[in-house]
Amino acid sequence: MQKILSVIILVIVTFAFISPALAANDRTSDAYSKFCNAQIELADYKGAIANCTTAITLANNPTEPLLSRSIAYYRQGNYQAAIIDSDRIIALHKCDFRGYYNRALAYAGQKNYLQAIADLNRALVQLPHKSHSLLADIYTDRGLARFELADYQAAMQDFSLAIRLNPLGDRAYYNRGCTCFRHGDYQNAIANFTTSLQLNPSNAQAHVNRGIARHQLGYQQAAIEDLQQAAQDFIRQQDQSAYQKTLNSIEQIQQILVSEFEVVDA
Repeated sequence: MQKILSVIILVIVTFAFISPALAANDRTSDAYSKFCNAQIELADYKGAIANCTTAITLANNPTEPLLSRSIAYYRQGNYQAAIIDSDRIIALHKCDFRGYYNRALAYAGQKNYLQAIADLNRALVQLPHKSHSLLADIYTDRGLARFELADYQAAMQDFSLAIRLNPLGDRAYYNRGCTCFRHGDYQNAIANFTTSLQLNPSNAQAHVNRGIARHQLGYQQAAIEDLQQAAQDFIRQQDQSAYQKTLNSIEQIQQILVSEFEVVDA
C-alpha cells in the first residue's frame, strides 16, 4: 500500500501591521522580501533564499524574511536550515507562535516527531487570536506526528478536535481516515475519505485509500472506480510513478474479479 499520510504543509501566517515611517533600509528589505515570496510561489527556492538573505541583512527587524526563508529551506528539504531560521525567530520573539510552528514542521521533516509535538504544543500556547482554522491546522499536524509515533488513539483525538474546530478542513478528515484504516475500521475510513473528497475532490491519494478500503470490504467494482479516478488525477498532476502504481492495483483487483467469476461459473 502506498504511504497513506498526507504531506505536512509548512504554514506561514504574516500579521498585518501599519508602519508609516519605514527607514530606507527597511523599504529595501521589504522589496527583497516580496521578491523572495514571489519566488517561493514559483518554486524557485534557490532564488528565494538569496533574496531573503539580502532582506535579512538589510532589515532592522528580520522576522518576516526569516519566516519566508525558513519556508524556502523547508521546501528544498533543508530542514536543519529551516530550524536554524526558526531558532532566530524565537530568539527575537519568544511569544511568536510562528517560530515554534515552523520549527515543529521542520522537525517533522527530519522525523523527529517528539520534538515536533513539543513545538506544536508551544505554538498552541502562544497563538494570539485562537483562530479556529489555524488551531485546526496545528492539531492536524500534531495528529500526524502522533500517527508516525504509532500513538493512534492520540492522533485520532487530534484529528477529531481539528474537525470540530474547522469542519471544512479536508486534511483532518483524510488523516482520520488513514487512522481508521490502520485500525482495520474500513467503514469509517471510507466515510472520512468520502468527506475529505467532497471538500477537496483533487486529492488523488484519498481516492486510492478509499479504493483500497473498499477492496478490503469486498467492494471490488467500487474499488476499481476509485482507483481509476485516482489514476486520471495522477495523470493530470503529472505524477507518473503514482499513476503506474495505481494501474498495478487496478489490475490486481480485476484479476480477483475474474477469479471470482470463474469460481461462480464453474
